[in-house]
Amino acid sequence: MTASVLEPPFHLVAPDSIEANIGRTPLIRLRSVTRDLPSGIEVLAKAEHLNPGGSVKDRPALAMILEGERSGLLRAGMTILDATSGNTGIAYGMIGAARGYRVTICLPKNASAPRKQVLRSLGVEVIETDPLLATDGAQLVAREMFAKFPEKYFYPDQYNNPANWRAHYETTAPEIWTQTEGRVTHFITGLGTSGTFVGTTRRLKELKPGIRAISMQPGSPFHGLEGLKHMATAMVPGIYDSSLADDNVEVTTEDGQEMTRRLAREEGLLVGTSSGANVFAALRLARSLPAESVVVTILCDGGERYLE
Repeated sequence: MTASVLEPPFHLVAPDSIEANIGRTPLIRLRSVTRDLPSGIEVLAKAEHLNPGGSVKDRPALAMILEGERSGLLRAGMTILDATSGNTGIAYGMIGAARGYRVTICLPKNASAPRKQVLRSLGVEVIETDPLLATDGAQLVAREMFAKFPEKYFYPDQYNNPANWRAHYETTAPEIWTQTEGRVTHFITGLGTSGTFVGTTRRLKELKPGIRAISMQPGSPFHGLEGLKHMATAMVPGIYDSSLADDNVEVTTEDGQEMTRRLAREEGLLVGTSSGANVFAALRLARSLPAESVVVTILCDGGERYLE
């Protein structure tokens, strides 16, 4: 069973470029951490940490840059500017270096040191913002900078840019559909910009209206799940569509961190804490499902950028 895939913006990149290697990531069946599940239930994880930039954010970053070039808003000599918790900034840095753009990123001061090191290694200018305001504060600073120098910056604004969710609609969802041969019954992932959840869910529900989509977020406003938003207390992204979720669940920082350790030691998957939270939520969901259920979640990024 195959999806009728829309032509994504990725066809605009050279076939031998680093950008051309974004996407088409493996779908891994979890075997050890699922051993206590009822028989006949599968939990599969989309290995987005294997993208060349190391995260799921490679897809929307490339889509937003290509759309900026197509629209004329991004031109030679301009600087790409955005707010991020880190991963989208790294993706901008990688793609910007490959395509000849400078990159400036606003991110919370308490973002992990390895993320900042990766950003600076890619030549990214890092503007550290109030840690108590999380990515909301980074967005405010980025908007102020763009308002002062609109001729200097291309501001993709990942939280409000439709190219963000469309990247997942056009690539992530069809890949999941093909890799599961249409057997996927549940899709669950965390909310940050919400692009992964919104785009993937929209496409999967078109392909199979009976699919259940569950969004996950941290259990409190103050949490350690980098990249995820507690929507009730955060600036809600403009691209977020709450009507797509059949259910909404919460995961604590401690549960996400513990599952992250288990994935490394039991599955050989060194991933970040948002990935651990996704898998924890997927396993909790799977325990209540009937046989033949196929749950898919996202491994958002690699664990190396969290090591202190």
